[in-house]
Amino acid sequence: MQHPAVPALAHTLARPVHWLATAAALAAVVAGAAFLQSDPATAVQAGPQTHTRAAAGAPAPAPAPDPASVDFPLDCGPVKPAVKQQAAGDLDGDGRAETVAVVHCRAGSGTPPDGVYVITRPATGEPRVVATLVDPEDRLNVKGFAVRDGAVTATLLGYSSLDVPRCCPDRKDAAKWQWKGGTFERTTPAGARRV
Repeated sequence: MQHPAVPALAHTLARPVHWLATAAALAAVVAGAAFLQSDPATAVQAGPQTHTRAAAGAPAPAPAPDPASVDFPLDCGPVKPAVKQQAAGDLDGDGRAETVAVVHCRAGSGTPPDGVYVITRPATGEPRVVATLVDPEDRLNVKGFAVRDGAVTATLLGYSSLDVPRCCPDRKDAAKWQWKGGTFERTTPAGARRV
């Protein structure tokens, strides 16, 4: 039998006290790291992205209008209309964002028809509704609503007759609206289908 050249090391025989001391040291390091967190990063990416209107001295564009601050042309009786969805974007190319809101009257049961309204904030004055894209009197429901690239798109669900139960729309049309010639023009993209 050959004896090792180095005597047995004391720390190779771990005892419970050793593990307790290691756990306490590790807990202290973790607690210290949580307490001494660095400030949030404030670095700005260099390059063309940093050149904005505010950086150039021009005022920042106004935020898109809030649908809660507008009276919709929708008679809901004693209750206030409910905003189901909203999206913002510059629809007319003037550099100010408009808000498009899908709105309906609150109902205890069933599916109330939706209205789609464009809201703008004039240079002076309060936000206001400037266009109705879908009138609730058309008895349609809006699904798949979006504002992209200066256009409003939606899937409109409707009914082919009064005999169709209001729970189960049997028509499905794709619609797209764009600002052209001073008005919102509706087009139906290719591939629109009816169910």
